[in-house]
Amino acid sequence: MSMRAGVPQVEALRELPRDGWLLFSTRFLRLFGYGLISVVLVLYLDDIGLSDTKIGALLTLTLLGDTAVSLWITTRADRRGRRKMLFVGALLMVIGGAVFSLTESFPVLLIAATVAVISPSGGEVGPFLSIEQASLSHLTPSDRRTDVFAWYNLTGSVATAFGALVGGLSVDVARNWGLSNAGSYRPALLTYAVIGGLLGVIFCLLSRSIEINDGPAPARNEGTLLGLHRSRAIVFKLSSLFALDAFGGGFVMQSILAYWLHVRFGMEAAALGAVFLGANLLAGVSALAAGWLAQRIGLVNTMVFTHLPSNVLLILVPLMPSAEWAVALLLIRFSISQMDVPTRQAYTMAVVWPDERSAASGITGVARSLGAAISPAIATRLIAVPSLMSLPLFIAGGLKIIYDLVLWREFASHVPEEESGKNEGG
Repeated sequence: MSMRAGVPQVEALRELPRDGWLLFSTRFLRLFGYGLISVVLVLYLDDIGLSDTKIGALLTLTLLGDTAVSLWITTRADRRGRRKMLFVGALLMVIGGAVFSLTESFPVLLIAATVAVISPSGGEVGPFLSIEQASLSHLTPSDRRTDVFAWYNLTGSVATAFGALVGGLSVDVARNWGLSNAGSYRPALLTYAVIGGLLGVIFCLLSRSIEINDGPAPARNEGTLLGLHRSRAIVFKLSSLFALDAFGGGFVMQSILAYWLHVRFGMEAAALGAVFLGANLLAGVSALAAGWLAQRIGLVNTMVFTHLPSNVLLILVPLMPSAEWAVALLLIRFSISQMDVPTRQAYTMAVVWPDERSAASGITGVARSLGAAISPAIATRLIAVPSLMSLPLFIAGGLKIIYDLVLWREFASHVPEEESGKNEGG
């Protein structure tokens, strides 16, 4: 990363080639789509008559299905072609949006949730992030990587924020047009499918520059497992920790938080959209500060020392006496909670070999998806019980604090190339 003072250097963007800008555009479109449906998805499923148990099961299968798809695609992307695998992901996004908007059949929705790409959290799902990270690492010098990832995450946060706002407002607009009940949520789901189609077109415009060349000779002579060779141990250890963090995060994914605010304080879709607009904008801006901070205290320290206090704040949210206080505390939390994301991504890319990056990012991403897949089914059932509705936030904060402490203990001394100047495989 750049060692100059200030926020992540604008030069990191100016030096991006055409393919880099295309990947930034797909990041924006995709996260806009994810934000769009994150506010309305659970409300839509509730409106079509699904029980809390069925909604939780559907969200869990959505994440499990995305996990399976991601693992299959990302562990093959470096060998079979990153552009091809990204296009497959875009098609699955189209299928997901189309099916959810066109049917209320629970069995059909279960199938679509399992095989298609749907984001109930407002965050990344599917194979896109892993392959795009690997491609950006391929296009970007190592000393610019954290800065580029910081801007990349800012792009996604801004897109998610505006997607959430538009998703909430779209319900009011649809109702003004005469749509009612579940019908008022369907325009957002159809728009999501259209966005998947646009992604497919842009992925076709990428050049061969994002593809990996033959790996280093030593690597090619070693056996691979899920696309990994020399980096298996560290990737699997990171994956186990990321799964714990995501399991906690699954209790407070954006759809769940929106549902909790709706049940606890009676907040409607438009108000929720505005809340998550602010939350995601704050999260995006904080990503820029993460690059600057990592230059001074290191990638792992930045991950831990910003994430830990944000989880203390999360535990305090249910103790707030009003919607205004709860939202205010959530916004403060969002202003620091995502600073670990670009540093985590940069750290993972730095400690593996170039021809393992899609696989490493995919496996750690799958671990996060698996961790997050179980939590929503538990969270929705807890929220449905008045005396237990705040328990998901307490559980999430506690598990994430454990993750922070273990991560620091295990990896604080494992310094990647950007910090030590030594090549550890990246």
